[in-house]
Amino acid sequence: MWIFGYGSLIWKADFPYKLKLNGYIKGFVRRFYQHSIDHRGTPHKPGRVVTLLPSCDTEAKVWGVAYEIGEEDTESVIKHLDFREKNGYEKVAVKFYPANNNGVENVEPFDLCIYLGTADNQYYAGESDIDSIARIIVDSHGPSGSNKEYLYNLASAMRDLAPNENDNHLFELEAAVRILDNERAIC
Repeated sequence: MWIFGYGSLIWKADFPYKLKLNGYIKGFVRRFYQHSIDHRGTPHKPGRVVTLLPSCDTEAKVWGVAYEIGEEDTESVIKHLDFREKNGYEKVAVKFYPANNNGVENVEPFDLCIYLGTADNQYYAGESDIDSIARIIVDSHGPSGSNKEYLYNLASAMRDLAPNENDNHLFELEAAVRILDNERAIC
């Protein structure tokens, strides 16, 4: 079994895996349109985390990491991820395109599973302008840490993972949060 990480799973794979490949899926865009009430926010003050939305451009790429889960660990990893991604995420099968093979020869595109927060789930926050999302992120904290830490970790991981790719939404949001963060530090 293979799982695709496009948010915190990129830098925080808290489950056993056999192999890790960098690459992308097509036909989606990454957006901070999902409320987080259990990790980067609370029920009274939800944070914002990423989900994927279908793109009008079938060649649009979302970069991330694919993890191969060993057969002996499949059941426990699914149980763990179903709990971790419980607030509005569902499993969807997509095709993954490996970009580097980490020493594995001739890796062809293959199907894997992603956890997707669809627009019809109760925790879907919806579209909003960058400044509004930035104000939410800079003020939100949850059991897994601050919402801005999540954003900063994701932006840093994407620069390392795909340095020639520009995830406009992610990087514009990071810049807006850093401005707010710096303004608050000065005050």
